[in-house]
Amino acid sequence: MSLETLWFIAIAFLWSGYLILEGFDFGVGMLLAVIGRGETEAETNDKRRLMLTTIGPFWDGNEVWLITAAGAMFAAFPAWYATMFSGFYLAMLVLLVVLILRNMGLEYRYKRDSARWRGSWDAAIIGGSLLAPLLVGIALTNLVHGVPINAQGDFTGNFFSLLNPMSILGGITFVAMSLTHGAFFLALKTTGEIREAARKFAGRFGAIAWVLLAVLLIWTNVHTGTAWSWAASVVALVALGSSAIADRAGRDGWAFLGTFFAIGLTAATYFLAVYPDVMPSTTNPAYSLSVHEAASTHLTLQIMTGAAVVFLPITLLYSAWNYWVFRKRLSPANIEPQGDPLGPVEAQQHA
Repeated sequence: MSLETLWFIAIAFLWSGYLILEGFDFGVGMLLAVIGRGETEAETNDKRRLMLTTIGPFWDGNEVWLITAAGAMFAAFPAWYATMFSGFYLAMLVLLVVLILRNMGLEYRYKRDSARWRGSWDAAIIGGSLLAPLLVGIALTNLVHGVPINAQGDFTGNFFSLLNPMSILGGITFVAMSLTHGAFFLALKTTGEIREAARKFAGRFGAIAWVLLAVLLIWTNVHTGTAWSWAASVVALVALGSSAIADRAGRDGWAFLGTFFAIGLTAATYFLAVYPDVMPSTTNPAYSLSVHEAASTHLTLQIMTGAAVVFLPITLLYSAWNYWVFRKRLSPANIEPQGDPLGPVEAQQHA
């Protein structure tokens, strides 16, 4: 296997990891508007604090996967990075603003004991958690659909070139899968009323997510598929369907693993379908950027491989340790009264 192919697989792994891990906290953020509602403002706040505490130790670490994926693309495939990030510039700028506002909400909603203050930041969390997977889904689906590229490898379209039916379906599907993934995560991490509400939501909405995913994967593979991408698609649909079966049996962990693998295999389908290209051209197939054309020099890839061999295991072990430490379920009893300076991570440590 060439180093170019190895780093293409590594980038596919990083994007898959980002969508899996950030997917559940996007889902929890969106579910503030559905599950996190009470009859009074105080009840609503208590529910939302508990829900956000489940992702408190994880969400900022999950975003590192996005930074690492973009950085790896820049270093290993500069031509791919240049074409994608120049062509998707406005969409990426919107995504950056959305993530900043969402993250500010996660940090700042606890800073003042005011219903209006919390409501404003909750709106930022909910809106950001919805728009982020939508934009990422649209961007990644365009990698399979293709974009207008000329003979010099330059993007010749505009923002609206990215909003084709296939990419819009991809964005909506990733939103739906994140919602289902987040609901199963809440069911796994909580007890009582929120757990039951999350299971009920996932049981109903999971069917919609499955249908959307089936249409997207069939469309993707018919458009540009391989035997490997078809196989990954079938397993992804089986995994998502199995999560519903596990949910009915009360097996929250298995249900969460179902959406975990469904999202990861959907991302894998994209990269398996497009290989050996990294940016297909809709202008002329001959203008498409391939893995070998877009790659850095062999020496650069060798240095990157050496660094990855050293630091990747450390990163994965630390992430696994973090999830292990904060593995327990949470209940309202673990949340301190409003006004205490106890944030989401500290609340988990007191669980």
